[in-house]
Order: sequence, then C-alpha cells, then structure tokens
Amino acid sequence: MEKYQVRDLSLAPSGHRKIQWVRDNMPLLRGLEDEFIKTKPFEGIKISLSVHLEAKTAYLCLVLAAGGADMSVTGSNVLSTQDDVAAALADSGLKVYAYHGATQKEYDRHIEMCLSHKPNIIIDDGADLVTFLHDKRPDLMEEVWGGCEETTTGVIRLKAMEREGILKFPMVAVNDADCKHLFDNRYGTGQSTWDSIMRNTNLIVAAKKVVVVGYGWCSRGIAMRAAALGAQVIVTEIDPVKAIEAKMDGFSVMPMAKAAHFGDIFVTATGCCKTITTQHMMSMKDGVILANAGHFNCEIDMAALETFAEDKKERRNNVMGYKLPNGRWINVIGEGRLVNIDGHPAEIMDMSFAVQAMSAAYIRDNYKNLENKVIDVSSEIDDVIARRKLEAWGIQIDSLTEEQQAYLNSWQI
Repeated sequence: MEKYQVRDLSLAPSGHRKIQWVRDNMPLLRGLEDEFIKTKPFEGIKISLSVHLEAKTAYLCLVLAAGGADMSVTGSNVLSTQDDVAAALADSGLKVYAYHGATQKEYDRHIEMCLSHKPNIIIDDGADLVTFLHDKRPDLMEEVWGGCEETTTGVIRLKAMEREGILKFPMVAVNDADCKHLFDNRYGTGQSTWDSIMRNTNLIVAAKKVVVVGYGWCSRGIAMRAAALGAQVIVTEIDPVKAIEAKMDGFSVMPMAKAAHFGDIFVTATGCCKTITTQHMMSMKDGVILANAGHFNCEIDMAALETFAEDKKERRNNVMGYKLPNGRWINVIGEGRLVNIDGHPAEIMDMSFAVQAMSAAYIRDNYKNLENKVIDVSSEIDDVIARRKLEAWGIQIDSLTEEQQAYLNSWQI
C-alpha cells in the first residue's frame, strides 16, 4: 500500500504555514499536544480519520500522531480538501490519501486506502468511513474498537444503522456534545456559511430576504448571522417546537412552498434530502442564490435540477446558473455541496477537535464495555473542555460552596 496519494508533495511548505497559523490559535489542542507528547495515549493504536482535510483537521491529526497514533487520513468532501495541507501531512510522515476535486471513483479509493491499515479507532465526518466498512470492506473492520462522529448527518446515519441492528462497533456522537453543537454548529456554521456566500457571490446580504431551511443548531447560527448582516430572515421547519423558537427569535416562519416566492438567498442545513425541489425553484424570483450548509449535496435536489434545467452556465467561479423552463435563472453555489468548504474558524474547531481527541481516548479506555450503539460524549469531557476554553480566554467563574451544594442536593428548604 502506498504511503500517500496527494496531488503535489512540493506544495507542503504552504500547507505547513497554514497548519502553524491554526496551531497558534487553537490553545486547547496545543494543551492536548503537550500532554500527549508526554503520555503517548495512542501508542501502537491505528486511527483512520475522514474529516474536511484543511489546516485545522491537519493539526488534529498531528496532535493524535504526537500521542503515538498511527494515522491514516483522507478528506470527507472532495471540494474542501486542500492539496497543500494534504501534502504537508504526507511530508510530516502521515499516511494521506486525498485530492481536491477528486472523482467519485478516486474518493472511494482514498476511503479504502485510508482504512487499509485496519484501524482500531475511526474518526468520521458524515459516516463515510463507517458505512464503507459495513457495505464494502467488512474484512477491514476486524480490529475496530469504535469511533467518533463529527456531524449531524453522520449521527443520523449511525442511528439508522443502530436501529437496524447492523452497527458493528460503538460510535461516540461527538456532534451532540455541548462543546461541539452549541458552538461549532451555531457560531462556526453561522460565520463560515456567510463568509463563503459573500466571497463567492460578491453580493451584499443587507436588505435581502434570506430563507433558512430548518432551525437546528446550524440553522440557528445561519439565521442569526444573516439577521446581523441586515437580512430579513424566513425560516422553514417541520418541527412545531423549533418553528416556535424561530418565531420567538424574531424570524418569519412559513412552508417552503410559500417562502420560495419571497427569498433572495436560500440556505439549507437540515441533514435531510430534497428540502428544495424543482417545484419550489419554479416559484423563485429570477437570479436567486441557493446554497447548502448540510453535509451532502441532496438537500437541494441537484440531480433533478440537472435534468430539469433548459440551460446552465458558469456565472462566477464556484457559482453555476441554471435556466428554468419558465425562463428564470437560479444560481447554485458549489454544486449544491457543503458551501462552507474552507471550514469553521480555528477557535471554534479547537473545541470540536478537543472533543474528538478526548472521545478517541474514551474509546481506547472503554471499548470493551461499550455496546454497538451511538453513545453520548461523557459530561466530564464537556466540562474539562469548557473550563480549559475559559482558562485560555483568561475568564474565571464561580464555584458552589459546600452549603450551596448541600442545598441543591436536598429536598428540604
């Protein structure tokens, strides 16, 4: 098996600079790196990782490698892979298999190569490693103890596997940790989504009507940031409780069939499929922008659009225009794939990847006693990470006195 497959190893110096920049801005991972160098918690342990392969992910890989892990790495999205960062990891001695813009065949091959060393621990983003093992190469999972899943979409897939009784090892739902979804999903997705939309379109957000599909934690962040940029926000939902939340947060709430008439920019973030269909598109105004902040490119029905459109042409780099049968044009960013492909801010991913690293250590310590289910991140991990984050900011908080603790633990006043 090849040690690595990257586009161009000579790009490594650029990748090293990017990694050093995020390292300087990720104090939690730096602290874990210092600990891991001393304690070697992953000595002799094989880890396969598939996460958006850019600088922050690369630093996580180097931290785990510093802890003794035999790392095998690929990307979870062909458009988010940065070739210079992949080259830097290969130059650092890690097994790396990823190209920016890889074909589906290349992507599948890289997944298989990443798994070829028969890992003990899986770190996944969207559950592609896990599903590949179960569907195509079950022979490579014989040494797997368990793993960690980064995304809402991946947790949804894993829970479906658990319900069907086919999940062969425990998976920690890193996405559901407080120090992940409350900050990464909300503040990270909120910022990175609008960074990407504005960069790719060079259009202002203020005074536009923005339709946010769904109102989970990612969508909350997207809606919040759109409003802060001056947009009028409309939310579509299927959950009545979340619809009430959106309304009380100050946003209009309506079905997509109605919202389609009003929106200037549409952003999906649900983890589901066909939330925007060609029927909805036919009601949209000429020149609208469609973007997806969910993991897979099925939230906007791109497969149907490709056959439904009468014409298409590139409007800007990474923006494709489609002419509908009614003569109107709609514009889709990034092929309907994850729009924020440059990833979330380093400080946000510092928390998420600290959860990943500590959850991997949890799997190492507890896998023999865990069922083949999706399991929650322990509250102790959330607490440690939150306290370290506050410490990095120089913030102190109160602690309960013995009297207060006794009061809270008593039923008598």
